[in-house]
Amino acid sequence: MAADSELQLDLLPSDPLLHVLSYLSFRDLLRCSYVSKRLNELTKHNPLWKRHCCKHWLLTDADRSQRGLSWYGLFRHYYSDLGRYIQHYAALKKAWEQLKGFLQQRCPRMIVSLKDGATEQELDDVEAQIGCKLPDDYRCSFRIHNGQKLVIPGLMGSMSLSNHYRSEVLLDVETAAGGFQHRKGMRRSLPLTFCFHTGLSQYVALEDAEGRKTGESFYPCPDQTAQDPSAIDMFITGSSFLDWFTSYVANVVTGEYPIIKDQIFRYTHEKGCVATTGDITVSVSTSFLPELSSVHPPHFFFTYRIRIEMSRGASPKAACQLDSRYWKITTSDGNVEEVQGPGVVGEFPVMTPGKVHEYASCTTFSTPSEFMEGHYTFHRLANKEEVFQVAIPRFHMVCPPYREPESRTVRNLRSQPMTCLQGSCCPDGSAHSSSLVSEPQKASTSDSPPFDNDGQDDDDGGDDDRDRGRLGGLRGINTSALDGLRCPKFT
Repeated sequence: MAADSELQLDLLPSDPLLHVLSYLSFRDLLRCSYVSKRLNELTKHNPLWKRHCCKHWLLTDADRSQRGLSWYGLFRHYYSDLGRYIQHYAALKKAWEQLKGFLQQRCPRMIVSLKDGATEQELDDVEAQIGCKLPDDYRCSFRIHNGQKLVIPGLMGSMSLSNHYRSEVLLDVETAAGGFQHRKGMRRSLPLTFCFHTGLSQYVALEDAEGRKTGESFYPCPDQTAQDPSAIDMFITGSSFLDWFTSYVANVVTGEYPIIKDQIFRYTHEKGCVATTGDITVSVSTSFLPELSSVHPPHFFFTYRIRIEMSRGASPKAACQLDSRYWKITTSDGNVEEVQGPGVVGEFPVMTPGKVHEYASCTTFSTPSEFMEGHYTFHRLANKEEVFQVAIPRFHMVCPPYREPESRTVRNLRSQPMTCLQGSCCPDGSAHSSSLVSEPQKASTSDSPPFDNDGQDDDDGGDDDRDRGRLGGLRGINTSALDGLRCPKFT
């Protein structure tokens, strides 16, 4: 019977068989090649493997011509080198190509800071050095580009506010290995990024440990209310390296993150966060600053960037000057505060047809989410008695998801329950723990001047020293090579 089936298969014309084979995955094609001599020949048909080369390795006709191989041979060549990463390679390669194409147009000096990909042996050596396996999506990305040189600005985004500056470098795998964490509270965590000015790093968890999940990326945030220095909260920035990196690239190449003075600033613009009053349009974008925030005590720091623009088609008689600002601030616990004052960041901008005025400011809250809205008061230059208001759209500020360390979670479960405030109970019917109740604090806002220092922090003193190196520096970084940079102390 089997012989009859094989005979019938051999008698079938090639075209319908190739059509059926075109729907198969590369693994099923290989399995079919072992069924019969006829299928073995058909499964090596070049157009079948062109599709898989394009899908999994993003290869083009030019790549095949350069290699001088058939599509089948080209697939085998790439699979022998990168086969373990086939689940991640296309998404990461595409993200890298999109990012480089964008940077070439907008931030060309970042391109030259990218390092060539690491080899399999180099990645294996790092695993042996730290005694821990690297996630496959992390390895795959570093096969494409092994991070960047230790330069400013960093590839993974910047932020500048008055005397505070942050720019995160994507660390190469060798330097990252020097900062691999063994100590309690950060065990099995590998740094992804590093900021020379603040000592801030994002980390990736290489194993399930201390409340972290394998592959998660996060900003560590020491619990300032705990006596135990290993009590570290975490702001989660990605569920995996693939999620973390591709999400960031998407925000860059779509213009979600603005480019300011050849640097990527991690502001996000909420859809619909635009208000037009007459000839003047106001739009707002926001950003969360983990290096100036804490979960315990609750202190969440945000910055917002406002763009005020007068239409080019406005009449010259519409020229006006900003006199004051008014804010209505609502926190997630329902508290409302109103703030008003003269000008913005100490300025009283004059708006004329086509003019754009931008500035950055900041605010802190004791709740992880809140929204602000308000208006500006202007007067016409031609008639100072003509005063009018321009709406500022409502915009939300929400910190990333955060997680407490296991030690605090255990303490909370063991602590004595107390009666819920004002007789209200938790959704699951349990009582609040006393360790989770804090006195609400008022929001505070502070105007900051626009980016007038090229992103560099010229203040060598001040209270920003408290933010430096909160978790210690990275070992293995040659700071002497960083001419002119003011770096945190390395421990």
